[in-house]
Amino acid sequence: MNLKERFKSETPFFWKKVRTIGVMMLGISSIILASPVALPVGIVSVAGYVATAGGVLGAISQFAVKDDNHK
Repeated sequence: MNLKERFKSETPFFWKKVRTIGVMMLGISSIILASPVALPVGIVSVAGYVATAGGVLGAISQFAVKDDNHK
């Protein structure tokens, strides 16, 4: 299975939930990073790490494939 077929195939339920959580993490951290108010450095740093983790979760979960042949 090549990368294009893997990306287009159906994603298992668990990985759909993981993808949703990753997108939520990415969205919340983006709001914090784009905030017009000056925030403490620690909060901005953590938001950067959460954005990275959310992006990785979303990308990895997209390539999980439902395997109907598995016993």
